Amino acid sequence: MSPRNERLRVAVPKGKIFEDAMLALEGAGLPVEVLREDGRKLLYEAEGAEFIICRPTDVPVFVEYGAADVGIVGKDVLEEGEPNVVELRDLGTGLVRMILAAPADRVEEVREAIGHAEVVRVATKFPRTARRYFEGMGRQAEIIALHGSIELAPLVGLAECIVDLTETGTTLRENNLEILDEISTSTARLIANRGAYRLRNAEVSALADAMQKDEIPLA
Repeated sequence: MSPRNERLRVAVPKGKIFEDAMLALEGAGLPVEVLREDGRKLLYEAEGAEFIICRPTDVPVFVEYGAADVGIVGKDVLEEGEPNVVELRDLGTGLVRMILAAPADRVEEVREAIGHAEVVRVATKFPRTARRYFEGMGRQAEIIALHGSIELAPLVGLAECIVDLTETGTTLRENNLEILDEISTSTARLIANRGAYRLRNAEVSALADAMQKDEIPLA
């Protein structure tokens, strides 16, 4: 990747982990206060840094293709998209669980179907993750990809169960869904473009080290 300029460009995700990302970057000494100046902007310039504000699923895309040097994104996004990036740090924030859930009154029926290797229909925003999960058990599943309202799918007969993220389980309970299995957990990660990690290693490593206080270094 050819450096665009001297400023490090950081991809920051909108949504649930935005505030945690801001705190982590601020703690590392980056001038994130500019991100609060105008909520409509998508690209911010500051002293020594630039910031891209984008959807969480787009963060690794900007980083992989060199439009951003580093970014912050949930582990769930990395596992689903499998981008070619360097995963530097587990920031330890934004904890959520990837779960398998079904209607409470059909839990045993769905569990038995999976146990007997029947093909179950699964609705999810994470088709790769869901497919890996069932393949890892040696089971078959028909994966239905949705972009939202995953909890609705088993309630209207579109699917027998769902694979989705949950933080507190409140939405599941409100829709009479029960967790059958916890597939994985996800926290926010600091990632880097491979070219930037090589060509701007001092800057990228310094940022990762500065964020070391409150997070977990990856092996």
